[in-house]
Amino acid sequence: MRPDRAFFDRLADAAKAETLPRFRSGLSVVNKEAGGFDPVTEGDQAAEAAIRQLIEAAFPTHGILGEEHENIRMDSDQLWVIDPIDGTRAFISGVPVWGTLIGFQENGRSVMGLMDQPFTGERYYADGERSWYRGPDGERQIKVRDCGSLDNAILFTTSPHLFKGWEVERFQAVQDTVKLFRYGVDCYAYALLAAGHVDLVIETVLKPYDVGALIPIIEQAGGVITTWDGGRPENGGSIIAAGSPAVHAQAMAMLKAR
Repeated sequence: MRPDRAFFDRLADAAKAETLPRFRSGLSVVNKEAGGFDPVTEGDQAAEAAIRQLIEAAFPTHGILGEEHENIRMDSDQLWVIDPIDGTRAFISGVPVWGTLIGFQENGRSVMGLMDQPFTGERYYADGERSWYRGPDGERQIKVRDCGSLDNAILFTTSPHLFKGWEVERFQAVQDTVKLFRYGVDCYAYALLAAGHVDLVIETVLKPYDVGALIPIIEQAGGVITTWDGGRPENGGSIIAAGSPAVHAQAMAMLKAR
């Protein structure tokens, strides 16, 4: 049995109760990465714990894959994929483009998902068939747009510094082709793509929880999201999302390893 929207809202509300009071509060930050900077806050950990508690109570046989706590029942046909604060760097910097990501998979395929931005009051949701927006300006079904071609596209990526080796040149070629590019929007970029405001998102080194909730939001809004070589994106890695098959194909042709 699939969860309903009310349950997704309960999960998002539980996470919001932990994240929003800590946003712009000067909370302490722990670095998870020796030799680099991979921040985690008590907000990340508390929000994921709150989500997990509700899932365990309602769906005790479902698996849970999350960023901050141990994965459980990974062999289940029903799997929740959680990133309590996607964009922790934005969170600790006071920039409201982070989000809580809650995805649901059946037999390895992402079929439902929610992205919540508590500070702006925006929530993007895929119900298994369609994608929806709810926010300060109302509620509506959302769809991607078709900008026609790559040279008319708006491109987002979290940071060009994440690309390494041969990826740098390939990404730069795409960036040089598009009409406009912007950096640093994390999961919010994918939501904007699903809602028809931007046309292309290109990322690398993503984890499954970075993208699990976003896949159905984009696909059920009519978009395309794959790995750079055209594979399914559930496992993360190098990801490309586009508002139209044509723009996706043009960008992918420039990114694929030769």
